[in-house]
Amino acid sequence: MPIPHVDVKAQYAPFVPELKEAFARTLESGRFIFGPEVEAFEREAAEYLGVEQTIGVANGTDALVLVLDALGIGPGDEVICPAFTFYATAEAIARRGATPVFADIDAATLNLDPAGVERRITEQTKAIVPVHLFGRPAPIEELRRFGLPLVEDAAQAFGSHGIATSVVSTFSFFPSKNLFALGDGGLVAANDAGLAERIEMLRFHGSRDKREFEYVGYNSRLDAVQAAMLRVFLPHLDEWTRLRREAAARYAELGLGELATLPADEPGHVYHMYAVRSPERDRLSAALAEAEIGHAAFYTTPLHLQPALRYLGYVEGDLPETERAARENLCLPLWAGISAEQQAEVVATLRRASSLVEA
Repeated sequence: MPIPHVDVKAQYAPFVPELKEAFARTLESGRFIFGPEVEAFEREAAEYLGVEQTIGVANGTDALVLVLDALGIGPGDEVICPAFTFYATAEAIARRGATPVFADIDAATLNLDPAGVERRITEQTKAIVPVHLFGRPAPIEELRRFGLPLVEDAAQAFGSHGIATSVVSTFSFFPSKNLFALGDGGLVAANDAGLAERIEMLRFHGSRDKREFEYVGYNSRLDAVQAAMLRVFLPHLDEWTRLRREAAARYAELGLGELATLPADEPGHVYHMYAVRSPERDRLSAALAEAEIGHAAFYTTPLHLQPALRYLGYVEGDLPETERAARENLCLPLWAGISAEQQAEVVATLRRASSLVEA
């Protein structure tokens, strides 16, 4: 049987009756924009994350843009971020008219290297956007010492208890995420009441009441139906995280470390993706594809080399660790509930293809 890269349906299938009840409840209320489901999810998410307040928005990209806007970041400002991440991180900075400044990553964690960040700081630097890549917490405490606002891009890390400790963090509920909606959705977690109020207004055309408009804002609201779905899933997230971490450990037990460099474990890693590294990535990928095993190589053209950001002036060789990770990363099947048999088949397929075990 084919093995998917991520089996979203396997995760939500046991909860279909509850999802139908949540949909019926929302339908009965007639409140599809804001309303009790969104308000309840915002409270429940804030309690789970341990933050003062959360604000539901339309998607994770909007969450970043709204935060940068609320912080007053715009033309003439610089914001430091990694280039080994999804395009939205830098896109949000550019959409504000600010300049994305790319710092290199740590070879082991694939997150921002604080030493590289320090070298990029100038008088124009107004914020740092660390990404908790693949579910591994970024080095927030080390970055905090630079005295700049930290905007945690936590789109891939809901469920990690090492995140959302800064003034503001952003999340995505895209269906492949650890905590997912059945469509688009996003969230901002804030630990500053004034900033949270501005974000709340910006998501609703810069207004509190739809009559007076204090900012030039956006139309970016978390759908009430999606909030109801998220309320069904949130109580199960810790169990899903436990299963993801068990599956990550199982790959090591199956001997995968003989074939590729495995991600080092740490307590806060929630394994949104299980990313190994190999200089023969393309060979291993071809073998997985032939065996109908889902997988992915992410950010193969890192952000500093993307056509849309060519105006920033980066060239190949500027971020060597980022570029090496782009050539070597291979994300293997993993979700809450993947079977030991499925993982064994993944490892066996890679073992047959790897030059490391050839006679």
